[in-house]
Amino acid sequence: MSDVRRGPFSRPARRGGPRAGLRDLLPYLAEHRGILGAAIGLSVVGAATSLAQPLVVGDLVRRVQAAAPLGALLWLLVALLVLNGLVSGVQHYLLQRAGTSVVLTARERLIRHVLKLPVAEYDRRRTGDLVSRIGTDTTLLYAVLTQGLIDAVGGAVTLVGALVGMLVIDPVLLGLTVLVLVIAMGVVAGLTRGIRHASRRQQEAVGALSADVERSIGAVRTIRAAGATERETAGIMALATRAWRAGVDVARASAPVVPTATMAMNLAFLMVVGVGGYRVASGALTIGGLTAFLLFLFLMVLPIGNAFGAVTSVSSALGALGRITEVLDLPLETTSDTADGELSGPLNAAAQPGAPAIELEGATFAYETGDGPVQVLEDVSFVVPRGSRTALVGPSGAGKSTVLGLLERFYDVQSGVIRLGGVDIRRLPREVLRAQFGYVEQDAPALAGSIRDNLVLASPLSTDEDCWRVLGSVNLAELVRRSPQGLDAPVGEDGVLLSGGERQRLAIARALLTDAPVLLLDESTSNLDGRNEQLLRDALAAASQGRTTLVIAHRLATVADADEIVVLEEGRVVARGTHAMLLEESPLYRELAATQLLV
Repeated sequence: MSDVRRGPFSRPARRGGPRAGLRDLLPYLAEHRGILGAAIGLSVVGAATSLAQPLVVGDLVRRVQAAAPLGALLWLLVALLVLNGLVSGVQHYLLQRAGTSVVLTARERLIRHVLKLPVAEYDRRRTGDLVSRIGTDTTLLYAVLTQGLIDAVGGAVTLVGALVGMLVIDPVLLGLTVLVLVIAMGVVAGLTRGIRHASRRQQEAVGALSADVERSIGAVRTIRAAGATERETAGIMALATRAWRAGVDVARASAPVVPTATMAMNLAFLMVVGVGGYRVASGALTIGGLTAFLLFLFLMVLPIGNAFGAVTSVSSALGALGRITEVLDLPLETTSDTADGELSGPLNAAAQPGAPAIELEGATFAYETGDGPVQVLEDVSFVVPRGSRTALVGPSGAGKSTVLGLLERFYDVQSGVIRLGGVDIRRLPREVLRAQFGYVEQDAPALAGSIRDNLVLASPLSTDEDCWRVLGSVNLAELVRRSPQGLDAPVGEDGVLLSGGERQRLAIARALLTDAPVLLLDESTSNLDGRNEQLLRDALAAASQGRTTLVIAHRLATVADADEIVVLEEGRVVARGTHAMLLEESPLYRELAATQLLV
């Protein structure tokens, strides 16, 4: 069965690439229906006050022609203008607030989804592109509300009311006006698809640019040292140019929209003035009626002009929504995936008495790539007894780190089984499974923040005393005390303010702080000098008392005293035993030892 599930806002995968329409906005709008309802209500009120104005002005013109007193009509017109302005101001505030709220909702859903994707999904995607979707793409959703969706409601009321008023005043002039506008709308509708596709390409280009900028900044020291700054700059500028060209394509696709709307409005106005003047001269229409008709036409111009102008921004927003939806459609990492279902209760209650701490039986795994599967492990079997210290050794690419990734269920075996305490790990909720491990990755990453932030990542309830204890065990306490900020001392982006060895020791301290029953150490002393390596080995030996330890090492001296050493080569177990046994029985291990002057 699959090890992933779809998120609450995901839908079945689409063919032909991600697309999005206004209906895809409904889940986002539903959370803010109170504010949106008030904005819609004010749009209707604003439309009503606008529609009343031509009627009042027409009546004023007729009274002036007849030399009749204006009475309260003038004050009514002033009141309508003031009310319209107040309504417009409040509506503007509500729209801006709703727009920013929708952006927040989209970002929350994306962040929650992105941080729960299967690890394999991060292998396939660039971090900068995901960041661009959370930042840039979600911002474009703002335009859907502030420049299109809600204004369309009030605009529709204004448009319908104006059409009714114009129909009552003069059906002939209305027919000519509608003919011009229908032709213009047809032209704009034909342009919309091109704008959306161009906007999609622009957002993809911006995502690629963000990804490359993030990559280069993260490796800026390596790039400078390699003298590759100009080459990197040229590569990023090429992506920036690609994004610019995509933006030009959007501009080219949207350029005809505003001129089309302007021409349509001007043509309609000239036709109304010309034909309307003729009909006034012939007595078919009064001057007051023509004035009211022109005012209604002007009222139509605003919503129609807004609609034409919003085509570009809304199309861009829907292109961005397609990219957002593409990520939300990705399946999430599940807690369990076997037909037996996940276990209930603590792991200790389910563990089988006498079973080894860890057991791999026929474990086979291949990474999925765009060019097909890449076999990494094949029929791997070995056991790690409780309380023992077992080492995995072998050449680079033998599959050692993959074993730890499978134990953490970052991936699942394609065949075979991995057991923890005699229990198939696929029957354990991932949170329960991972709580059993203190895991130190090969690259020993440090998160931007403070020493304390990094230490308590997996154990947020730990006290300062606990933090100082584990720092002392990895020979870091004295270094941290030198800083006036102590545990609050910053580590910098990706731990840049620490040396490689300090980052490694900090990661080990974090694992020790969890007090997990099993330690998984991937090259845990590779960045340490001889003195700190020996100190750390002593600390790990003490910390391993009563714990199970599975350690990966390239430096065989660090694991020569392990209870058992498992030798991997090309994804297979080729030998097992103690250091002395393997020197006698395993040619590969003997070769590895000889290169490190251990024989």
